[in-house]
Amino acid sequence: MTKAAVGVLALQGDFREHAATLERCGARVSLVRLPEDLRGLQGLVVPGGESTTMSKLLISSGLLEPLLNAIESGLTCLTTCAGTILAAREIRGGIPDQVSLNVLDIAVRRNAFGRQLQSAEVALAVPALGPEPVPVAFIRAPAIEEVGAGVEVLASYEERIAAVRQGAHIGLTFHPELTGDTRLHQLFLSGL
Repeated sequence: MTKAAVGVLALQGDFREHAATLERCGARVSLVRLPEDLRGLQGLVVPGGESTTMSKLLISSGLLEPLLNAIESGLTCLTTCAGTILAAREIRGGIPDQVSLNVLDIAVRRNAFGRQLQSAEVALAVPALGPEPVPVAFIRAPAIEEVGAGVEVLASYEERIAAVRQGAHIGLTFHPELTGDTRLHQLFLSGL
């Protein structure tokens, strides 16, 4: 079986942790910093970090337009925390010129679960993965406030939507890569 070719956007944030998790899942992983790094990828992880900084870096690196073109041409995305903010059709609480990749038909609010002091590791029920909860970290996490008709809710936390799937794209408001559990990454890889 051929290993899936997956990139991890490596401009800022916790890209190393995602790369290590994907490698444990058997993927062929590369870091994406330049437009040419997108060639040959089947999937892309847009990690957590700081969404306004990532937005500015996408523009200054020259990566924004090639990334939008790759997504339009079928590149499948797994987004976490700040990555999900960037992937949303609507960003609430962002800066006026913040980039939206428009990967997911969702409206998301930045820092909806609180500031750094309210960050926590929790056991999250994700029914699509079976009965065992998934350990995840909420760190200054956004919340998904609206979903479009084609968006499946995979999990909620504190009565807020925390994980969605639209086609093969998956958006998470938390960090699964920090806990050692690979099931959400495996779910992403199974859709490639």
